[in-house]
Amino acid sequence: MAGGRAAQQRRVSLRKAHDRGTVVKRWIGHYNERCYGKDCGKSNMSGVWPLNSVRIADIGGYLGQEVRIQGWLYNKRSSGKIYFLIIRDGSGFVQAVAVRDEIPGEQFDLCGALTQESSIIVTGRVRADKRAMGGFELTLTGLELVQLAEEYPITLKEHGVDFLLDHRHLWIRSPRQHAALLIRDEVTAAAEGWLRTNGFVKLDSPILTPAACEGTTTLFETDYFGEKAYLSQSGQLYVEAGCMAFGKVYCFGPTFRAEKSKTRRHLIEFWMIEPEIAYATQEDNMVIQEQFVSHIVKRCLENRRDELVLLGRDLSKLEAITAPFPRVSYDEAVKMLHSEGREFEWGDDFGAPDEAVISSHFDKPVFVTNYPTKVKAFYMQPEPGRPEVVKCADLLAPEGYGEIIGGSERIHDLELLEQRMREHGLPRAGYEWYLDLRRYGSVPHSGFGLGIERTVAWISGSEHVREMIPFPRLLNRIYP
Repeated sequence: MAGGRAAQQRRVSLRKAHDRGTVVKRWIGHYNERCYGKDCGKSNMSGVWPLNSVRIADIGGYLGQEVRIQGWLYNKRSSGKIYFLIIRDGSGFVQAVAVRDEIPGEQFDLCGALTQESSIIVTGRVRADKRAMGGFELTLTGLELVQLAEEYPITLKEHGVDFLLDHRHLWIRSPRQHAALLIRDEVTAAAEGWLRTNGFVKLDSPILTPAACEGTTTLFETDYFGEKAYLSQSGQLYVEAGCMAFGKVYCFGPTFRAEKSKTRRHLIEFWMIEPEIAYATQEDNMVIQEQFVSHIVKRCLENRRDELVLLGRDLSKLEAITAPFPRVSYDEAVKMLHSEGREFEWGDDFGAPDEAVISSHFDKPVFVTNYPTKVKAFYMQPEPGRPEVVKCADLLAPEGYGEIIGGSERIHDLELLEQRMREHGLPRAGYEWYLDLRRYGSVPHSGFGLGIERTVAWISGSEHVREMIPFPRLLNRIYP
């Protein structure tokens, strides 16, 4: 991005002009004239987007036409009489080629003065180029400056992870981070779309709760006007109430676990989508999950293939993800570990290395069913004839990504639920409303929770969940 003395002088001149407000005022006047005047309704794009502009993601539909793009300068290079500007607009990246004799001299000089992440509006003619990103590039016909950016902290070189996380608010503009978050958006859109298409009602659960859902050791406690309250570990208890009202419901939101863990699979704050279904058995539950996950992967392959390729994902592994998924019992999984020479005692919970060994036997996600009662939550229905295990399953993603879903059939008998609460030492007062669900029209019901960040990490082939969420909350990080 470095320029010569002439370019530096142009930047100083532009900076002074910008300080006086002339650049922004000129652009605002132009924008108002174009977008609030008589041509306001003549957008060349369907959907919501700045009028009279085209998204980079859509320029393939304008081959040979002149388009207008509102965005930012990601990078540039020069070969004397030609500037190559890499422009991003949030929907993608495109190269615009500026030739000295084909645009006004003032605009060509402006190309040299532009700094990384300067906000600009460009016009150009779309042409196909197999070598270009996305298969298209622009022949620049016009350039407007909105703001000349100050020296950008994240230059186009290697930076340490801590530095990049300190500048996460800027790092999300870079191509790989941008791609990962677009895949995240596709995952959540596909998940909610599938649920709504299949008759689920969204029921928002509270963030502040009076009691624990997944055990008391990982609770964030806060003062609620003189009473103890906790950040939600899960919306599950509330969607259980919801399914008794609407039949099939789900909640989607942030959850919090005060785990002092620094592994690549853990976040302090993470997002879950949690469906709950009345009259559903655990077998029904698993059938829903495998259809649900297969749909999400298919949608990502259809709509985010370019982003997956940019991240280096092996698409053939995702193309193999179709229902049904294999099922193994906890007992069988323990035997797998022993056959691989791993020391493991029946009754313990699986760690990440154990899950990696189990999933290595499959090229699809695998259900591990019927975990020991003592390692699972208090609300899970016991297996008939085997009270030492419960009707549950963890869905392990292949390639060592571990658990992406935890689900179970819930206890629907009041006396048994009360007994389990006593065994777990849970204070009854905070759960009376939950017990009411077993007093008034209780039915067998099941549900599950899908962790968004772990799912995105698996689908995108990424190593760490911290880059699968816009602003990660880690053990030693709450900024920005």
